[in-house]
Amino acid sequence: MIKRWLIACFMLGLVANGAFAQSAFVAGSDYQLIDPPVDTGQPDQVLVTEVFWYGCPHCFRFEPYVERWSANLPDGVIFEQLPSALNPRWTEHARAFYSFQLMGAHDKLHKAFFDALHVERQRLLSLDTIAEFVAAQGFDEAAFRKHYFSFPVETQIRRNVQKEKRYGHRGVPAVIVNGKYLVSATLAGSNERMIQIMNHLVSKELAQ
Repeated sequence: MIKRWLIACFMLGLVANGAFAQSAFVAGSDYQLIDPPVDTGQPDQVLVTEVFWYGCPHCFRFEPYVERWSANLPDGVIFEQLPSALNPRWTEHARAFYSFQLMGAHDKLHKAFFDALHVERQRLLSLDTIAEFVAAQGFDEAAFRKHYFSFPVETQIRRNVQKEKRYGHRGVPAVIVNGKYLVSATLAGSNERMIQIMNHLVSKELAQ
């Protein structure tokens, strides 16, 4: 009963956002099916994964949308961010992301790092330049350097590459809904529409 009530509330939220009127999204046109689906490891939850790269201007513009969206998740939905490592140039930023997390500084450094790259136009492309950025934000540079090439970070990046190959996305930002659906900026056409499609697919999964 409670689950049904929460789903109903979520659907009402879609109506308020104008997304319900566009619920007739079509696989292959508005989003892609992932075949075979990727196991999320969360059988009782709907997992939504944002795949991004800090250096991507489209990801930077999408970030406020997904930040607002993820702040009001219904019961049964969890959200994660996955820094893409498909392109070798992106791996430095993926290491930074996981180093931020291991330092317990992700909440403070995630947006600041995006802003430094796209607003301040800083060239943060190596361990040394990113470490200097971390220190300038008031965090422990030595701790950041310790984590950057650590076993946990390298392991996570290898896992990401394997997942991304199975997701089949060819660019970022991309959103994976429950390991079954790929929502891309290319197919959606706009950030607003990406959110609408995500809502549609999440509500579809919740209803099962």
